[in-house]
Amino acid sequence: MPISLPILFILITVMIDSMGIGLIMPVMPDLIREVGGGDLARAATWGGVLATAFAVMQFLFGPVVGNLSDRFGRRPVLLIALGVMVLDYLVMAVAGALWLLLLGRIIGGITAATHSTANAFMADVSRPADKAANFGLIGAAFGIGFVIGPLLGGVLGQFGTRAPFYAAAALAAANMTFGCLVMPETVTDRIRRPFSRARANPFGAFANIGALPGIGRMLVLFFLYEVAFFAYPAIWAYFTRARFGWEPGMVGVSLAAFGISIAIVQGGLIRLILNRLGDRRTLIAGIGFNILAFAAMAVVTSGTVALILTPLTAIGSVAEPALRGMMSRIAPDDAQGELQGVLSSVAAIAMILAPLMMTQTFAMFTGPSAPFYMPGAPFAVSALLMLAGGAVFLSRPRGKAKSR
Repeated sequence: MPISLPILFILITVMIDSMGIGLIMPVMPDLIREVGGGDLARAATWGGVLATAFAVMQFLFGPVVGNLSDRFGRRPVLLIALGVMVLDYLVMAVAGALWLLLLGRIIGGITAATHSTANAFMADVSRPADKAANFGLIGAAFGIGFVIGPLLGGVLGQFGTRAPFYAAAALAAANMTFGCLVMPETVTDRIRRPFSRARANPFGAFANIGALPGIGRMLVLFFLYEVAFFAYPAIWAYFTRARFGWEPGMVGVSLAAFGISIAIVQGGLIRLILNRLGDRRTLIAGIGFNILAFAAMAVVTSGTVALILTPLTAIGSVAEPALRGMMSRIAPDDAQGELQGVLSSVAAIAMILAPLMMTQTFAMFTGPSAPFYMPGAPFAVSALLMLAGGAVFLSRPRGKAKSR
C-alpha cells in the first residue's frame, strides 16, 4: 500500500507519541527534584508514581476512547487527543508542584488515544491480507521514535528541564495541524456503531472482544508477549552494567541499535516474511525466535555477543503485528476501535506489572542472598512467558480465525 498523506500523518503521530516518552525521560529525575525537592531516591519514587498513574488511566480509558472512535470517527478522536497532548506537555512544562505533574500524567493516560486510534485507522484503510504488514509500519514508526526521542531529549535537556516539554508540545501541535489538513474520516455510516457504556468500560470491552472466536487466547498471548518484551526497558541498563560493566553511553547505543532494528524488521522485512509464511506461521515463527533470543540473553556473558544479539532479537517483533492482523480480521468492522482500545488496556496492564516483576527477579538473582548469580534471569522469565503464550495459542484449533 503506498504511503499516502493520511498514512504519513498516522505514522508521524505514532513516532511523535513514542518520541514524547523518550524526550522527557532524560530530564524527569531533575524536574521532579526541582519541583518537589528531595534526593534522587525520592525522585525515583515519584517517577514510579507518575508512570503508574499514566498506565492505570490508559487501562481504564483505552476502551472508552476506542468505542468513541467507533461512534464518532477516528479523525475527531485523534485530533482532540493530539490537542490535549499539547496542553498536557505545556502543563508539565510550567508545573511548579508535584500534583501538577501527576495531573499531567493522569490526563496524558486518559487521552493516550494516538496509538490505538492509529491502529484502528490503519485497519480501516487496509485490505484484510495487508493488515499485519501495515500494523508493522506503525511498529516501525514507534521504533524510530524510540531511538530519536531519548537522543533529542538529552540534547534539549542541556537547555533546561522544561525545554523537552516545550519541544514535545510544538511537535504535537505541528502534527495536529498537519492532520487537520490531510486526515479523512474512515468511519462511515456502514460501520458506525452507537456508543455503549457497557462496552466502554475495560471489563465490558474485554468480555465483548474476548467472546469473538479465537480472540480470547490471542489476548492472553498478547499480554504475555507485552510483559516478556518489557524486560528490555525494565532491566537492560541494570543487566548490562552488572554483566558487562557497560557505561550509560554504551547502554544508549545498544538501545538505539534495538530500536533501529525493530524499525527495519516491522517496516520492511515483515512484508517478505508474511508473503512467504502468512500471518499464522509468521506469528508462530516470531514466538519461537523470541524464546531462543530471550534464552540466549539469559546466559550470555560477552558484551560483544550481546551487541550482536540485540538487533537479531528484533526479528521476534514480527509476532506482534502478525497477531494484531489476525485479531483485526476476526473483529467486525464496527469494533476495530474497541479492539485496539482493549489491546491498549492489555498493554497498560503489562506496563504496570512487568517493571516490578522484572526488577524484582533481577534483584533476586544478583543480590547478596541470591541462590546463584544470574543477571539475565529476567530474560529467562521472558522466555518462559513466551513459551506459555505459544502453548496457549496452539492449545485449540484455529476455529473461525481467518488466517493464511
